[in-house]
Amino acid sequence: MGKVKFLQGNQACVEGAVAAGARFFAGYPITPSSEVAQAASEKLPPLGGYYVQMEDEIASMAAIIGASLSGLKSFTATSGPGLSLMQENLGMGIMGEVPCVIIDVARGGPSTGLATKQAQGDVMQTRWGTHGDHTIIVVTPASVQECFDLTVRAFNLSEKYRTPVIVLTDKTIGHLREKVEIKDSSQLEIIDRKRPTGPPEDYRPYRADEDGIPPLAAYGDRHLLRINSSMHGEEGFINQSPQNATALNKRLYEKIEKNVADIGRIKTFNTEDADIVILAFGITARSAVRAVAQARQAGIKAGAIQLQTLWPLPVPQIRKALAGTPCRGLVVAEMNMGQLALEVERVFKDMEVYRVNKWSGEDLLPREILDRLKEVSQ
Repeated sequence: MGKVKFLQGNQACVEGAVAAGARFFAGYPITPSSEVAQAASEKLPPLGGYYVQMEDEIASMAAIIGASLSGLKSFTATSGPGLSLMQENLGMGIMGEVPCVIIDVARGGPSTGLATKQAQGDVMQTRWGTHGDHTIIVVTPASVQECFDLTVRAFNLSEKYRTPVIVLTDKTIGHLREKVEIKDSSQLEIIDRKRPTGPPEDYRPYRADEDGIPPLAAYGDRHLLRINSSMHGEEGFINQSPQNATALNKRLYEKIEKNVADIGRIKTFNTEDADIVILAFGITARSAVRAVAQARQAGIKAGAIQLQTLWPLPVPQIRKALAGTPCRGLVVAEMNMGQLALEVERVFKDMEVYRVNKWSGEDLLPREILDRLKEVSQ
């Protein structure tokens, strides 16, 4: 049993980062994620770690990339406008295969929009914000406990797959206070990046093992490390040949998309006999679970699936949860104008897909989801 604390979601993310072994934070305060920076400034220095307040989000992303390549598990925190500024360096992290974690506490937009209000409008920005063909891992907590647990998982996935990972929360989850168990190391699986083991002269920073992931040296090690954001060969030098570009992009894509069975996670609620199932994430998943309970009291056989992994969309896990059920349709509940629904409609062409959306800066309430369930169940 670990320590039980009463924390904000933002604070629990920092506890999870520290438990996962993170020792470097660089960031720039922005509502509603600023408590992440504050907690990091308090937690890291006593552990021999580093807290650096940067001049902006562009520099923050650059700093955590540099720290990671120097051998430290690193993270930053921001909200939608800051994530927009981070995208170019996020792309560098993807192309350079740099493990690091970005905590994005979503708020209302566009632009500065509803700076202190609620939204889930970063769904597509987390997936496609940086340019070019790429894929990414995004995890989505729906409780303060999950802020801790999924931040640990984000670091594990980042280290395992040598890639940036985003923890996508929202204003309500980030500022919610709940009881959370801060688990100690004996209760946690902690994954560290693969290190090179062969002779230094044979090391190639982008030569992948059979799992598609190259071992990663650190700056200053005996193994010479070259990191390149341009199309590169195994040695880290620029290689823009069509053959290399094809092979490298394919490997970067497949090391994540071929491992959805490992990366993807969902939680199911009353799906076994459900005629209609709600798909939701973050705080909206909690409203969905409550709406399911109310729907069943009204005689509607509803269920819910909470996405703990948003990207890559955990399609195999969703289909497995629905296999053998009488489910005839999915209701996608989200606090935006239908970003996740677009992907669900693309993938689940064999089912009816309905939407329930809200973008007023307020949480999507159980009764609003229930009203939609009643409409589509008639």
